[in-house]
Amino acid sequence: MFKDRSEAGKKLAEKIAAEVSLGQNEGIIVAVPRGGIIVGKELAQKLNLPLEVLVTKKLPAPGSPELAIGAVGEGQMVYFNEEICQSLCLTENYKNTVLAEKRKELALKKVFFRGEKPDLDLKDKVVILTDDGVATGATMLASLRVIKTHRPKKIIVAIPVLALDILDLLQKEADQVIYLEAPEMFLAVGQFYQNFSQVSDEEVLRILNSK
Repeated sequence: MFKDRSEAGKKLAEKIAAEVSLGQNEGIIVAVPRGGIIVGKELAQKLNLPLEVLVTKKLPAPGSPELAIGAVGEGQMVYFNEEICQSLCLTENYKNTVLAEKRKELALKKVFFRGEKPDLDLKDKVVILTDDGVATGATMLASLRVIKTHRPKKIIVAIPVLALDILDLLQKEADQVIYLEAPEMFLAVGQFYQNFSQVSDEEVLRILNSK
């Protein structure tokens, strides 16, 4: 268990530094907001790399907002976990409705976090994609697929803790996966943190503007 996201980020940064060799101006940290920005800040400071965010929105299950049935990312990228959707007997109407709603939210978040800045330029970069944890993998998979459209040199997923049953899928999607813990019993990311307080949009913006 980690004390908080900052501690997790520091420990993860040490492992990345030991396993990854980067050329000058080759690497970039891309964090999934909002919790991922705290981890990303620690990685950026330790590895002396620029920090950016990739805006995604989780597609929630009906009545269970913490359960992701999929995710939508920048560039109209959409991912549905069909296994979860089928187990919940979700209709196409529900999926289309929640997708439309989250696309609107994503557009607003992108403007809030990135303002008038141009879209991310990740071509030929070694992208280190991070978040505070991965449970179902929906958001991370959507983020990976968005990043691939930018034609990076390499994508490294770096996560403090992830569900063991999602590890194989991430390893197939990314060039490399670096993690600290991958327990079999995984209910929610928050169970692995003593302090898992909510991260506000304003805190994300403050970190981005202070880098």
